Amino acid sequence: METHEFQDRHVLVTGGAGGIGSACARHFLERGAKVTLVDVDAQRLQQTRIALGFPERTGTQVSYLSNAHECALAAQAAGEPLYALVHMAGLFEQDPLDAEDRSVWDRAIASNLTTAYEAVLAFREVRDPGETTRVVLCTSRAFQRGTPGRAAYAAAKGGIVGLVRSFSRDLAPRTLVNAVSPGLIRTRMTSDLVAAMGPERLAEIPLGRFGEPEDVAGVVGFLCGGAASYVTGQVITVDGGVING
Repeated sequence: METHEFQDRHVLVTGGAGGIGSACARHFLERGAKVTLVDVDAQRLQQTRIALGFPERTGTQVSYLSNAHECALAAQAAGEPLYALVHMAGLFEQDPLDAEDRSVWDRAIASNLTTAYEAVLAFREVRDPGETTRVVLCTSRAFQRGTPGRAAYAAAKGGIVGLVRSFSRDLAPRTLVNAVSPGLIRTRMTSDLVAAMGPERLAEIPLGRFGEPEDVAGVVGFLCGGAASYVTGQVITVDGGVING
C-alpha cells in the first residue's frame, strides 16, 4: 500500500531490526516517510535495511548507536528534524526469580523502561518545531495480566504506562504521546513462548490467530497520523480481543 500520509516526515524507529520495529519502518516508508532505524544488533539491522529496500530509497539512515541522545542527534544530522519517535526497542527475558541475582531485573528495567525515558527526552530536543509531533512507546499485555516467568519484564512494561501518562502532559501541546500494548505477536523474540504456549494461548484469542507485526504497525501508524490528532496519553491494546476492558 503506497500513500503519501507521511510524505517527507522524519520518523525515528528504535528496535528497528526486530519484528515489530521493522514492520513499523516498512509502514512509514510505504507512506512516504524518511526513516532512521536504530538497533543494537548491527548485523540484523543491515539485513533489515536490505529487506526494506533502503539502498533504493532516499532520506533513510541506519544507526547502531545505543545512547538515546546520540541516536537522536544522528537522526537530526540526516537533514530533517523529527516528526515521530517510535520506540520499539526492548528485551524479553525469562526471569529466574533468584533473590541472589538481580541481573535479569536490572536488564529488564534498563532496556525496556530507562531507554524509553531517555529516548523521549532526547526526542524532545530534536522534534520538528513546525509540527504537532508524535511519540509512540511499546508496553505489553504482560503488565495487564502477568506472564509466568516474566515478572521483571512485566514490571518494566507497566512503567511505560506511567511514562505515557506523564509525558503526554509534559510535552503537550506540541507532542502527542501514546503507547501500543501488543499481545502475543509472532516475532523472533517471542518464538520460544509461542512454541511453548501456542495452543493454550490461541484458544484464548477471540479472533482465533496470533498477532503479526503488521497488526501493531498499523496501530502505530494510526497514532502518528492525522486521524489521531486529538489522542494523547492513551494505551491501545493489540491482542485480538483477549483483554476487552
